[in-house]
Amino acid sequence: MTKLKLLISQWLASVTRKLRNNFYLYLSALLTVLVLLDASLFHVGENMRDRAFDLMVKNRIVVPKADPEIVIIDINEASLSAMAKEYGRWPWPRQVFGEFVENIEAQQPKAIVFGILFSDADVYNPDSDAYFNDVIAGTTNTFFPILRLSEASDYLSKVTPDMIPGIVRAPQETSIVASALPKPIAVVLPHFDAALNTKHLGTHNIYPDKDGIVREYKLWHDESGWRLPALPLVVGNFTQANSTTKLPQDMLINWRGKPFTYQFATFSDVYTDMASKVKKRPADEFTNKIVIIGSTAPSLFDLKATAMAKAHPGVEILATTIDNVKHHDYLKVWRGKTPYILMSLLLIWLTALA
Repeated sequence: MTKLKLLISQWLASVTRKLRNNFYLYLSALLTVLVLLDASLFHVGENMRDRAFDLMVKNRIVVPKADPEIVIIDINEASLSAMAKEYGRWPWPRQVFGEFVENIEAQQPKAIVFGILFSDADVYNPDSDAYFNDVIAGTTNTFFPILRLSEASDYLSKVTPDMIPGIVRAPQETSIVASALPKPIAVVLPHFDAALNTKHLGTHNIYPDKDGIVREYKLWHDESGWRLPALPLVVGNFTQANSTTKLPQDMLINWRGKPFTYQFATFSDVYTDMASKVKKRPADEFTNKIVIIGSTAPSLFDLKATAMAKAHPGVEILATTIDNVKHHDYLKVWRGKTPYILMSLLLIWLTALA
């Protein structure tokens, strides 16, 4: 019995020495397992990194200024109320936008960008639709959004990538090969032929991260060997004379500040002044400007959570991404699981082996 106790004591002493000598190695191994589990299942580290990133972006000492050439025509609550007296509730007849574009075009803007999806015909006002179509047909600088629906709906679509005006082949250096029979993709295109004929079409899909915060903007979708560009990329290439500077597919947005940082003009104010004999607004207000028409009205539900605000207007997100593409000053930060895993493991094992 005494010998057995002695053997157990010796074994425990041996184990204790080994644990003492290799404590940091065992701890590092345990932490390595925890990091891998977190990266694949729990995402605690990812959420902490994203929140820290948001704080950094929101509290920067030097914030880039909004491009003064970008102007947002805001269909806000005041516009909805003012226009309702003559044109009823939203959506308004397309004649309103036809007249608006016609008057803005007279000032020679660089581009007129719609953040509004004209996906259906106005069956009650066909003449209004026809007028809007004719106005668009007479322009060369109007841009319209496409909505890329979920891939789960692709099997319901009859539209293939090669049928979409303005779509381009994926560059040869990519690993994506164009298939002989492109697969259908679920997209919502503008209803108007003139808008399709301009080929100035681009997706305007805003994809929040897992926590519901918008941090990135997808500049193109790869579709069966075709590249479907986003609206900011199409506008940027047009206004920058087809710039060849490479941009990332998922662009990390470089915010210009809190909402309403850009130059705004209320839609109803501009529209009323256009029809007035006595003009109160400058005759060159939109000359050489990128004019973006969209809404900040909460009742139209185009508000997203971003690092800068809980309710950021979608039209200003569009303006910011156009600004980023134009100036190529998007944020360049290594994101994702890989850098998190590599940096965590490097820190753990360097500490253990020090």
